[in-house]
Amino acid sequence: MGPSRNKAGPAHRPMPGPLSPPLARIRAHLAHGGLIAYATESCFGLGCDPRSARAVLALLRLKGRPRHKGLILVAHSFARLAPFVCAPSERARAVMTTVWPGPTTVLLPSARHTPRWLTGRHETLAVRVSAHPDTAHLARALGQALVSTSANPAGHKPARTAAGVRRMFGGQVLVVRGRIGRRTRPSTILDPETGRIIRP
Repeated sequence: MGPSRNKAGPAHRPMPGPLSPPLARIRAHLAHGGLIAYATESCFGLGCDPRSARAVLALLRLKGRPRHKGLILVAHSFARLAPFVCAPSERARAVMTTVWPGPTTVLLPSARHTPRWLTGRHETLAVRVSAHPDTAHLARALGQALVSTSANPAGHKPARTAAGVRRMFGGQVLVVRGRIGRRTRPSTILDPETGRIIRP
């Protein structure tokens, strides 16, 4: 089929300890439309509550990302992504079982109520169940999906450390302590219906 099936890297690390800042602070920050930065498979990511138009549009402005491109949602389990997408076909489910959890983002038809601030000009939504310990731990603790886009202004290299995020964005985002994985490239993006790899 072609997607990356390399789930090595962060899987060999011990599970993270307590979140820093504490979970209650992160949860309150997100509830008020705040932006966070957190470690992912290849870099720090910018995130927010995907249900908040205020937060998503603030993230897009901060990053300088065109709204029409759409965004990725990440979670620790498909159950947290399911409300945003239509029920996957048998073919899509087979692919998802093969590549998740892992560094492959899958395109699924978006649910009717999923807002355009997430999908952009597309009829699909990009979703991923992450195997990265810090990403999965954060999403599991929050009990929700998160927006996930690289922590960088458009046209710049993504931040690979918490210090790098702070240099780029200062106090405009709440940085969650963590360490990125071993990947040097963003997640693979795959259409599970056709097997087409949109981003290797």
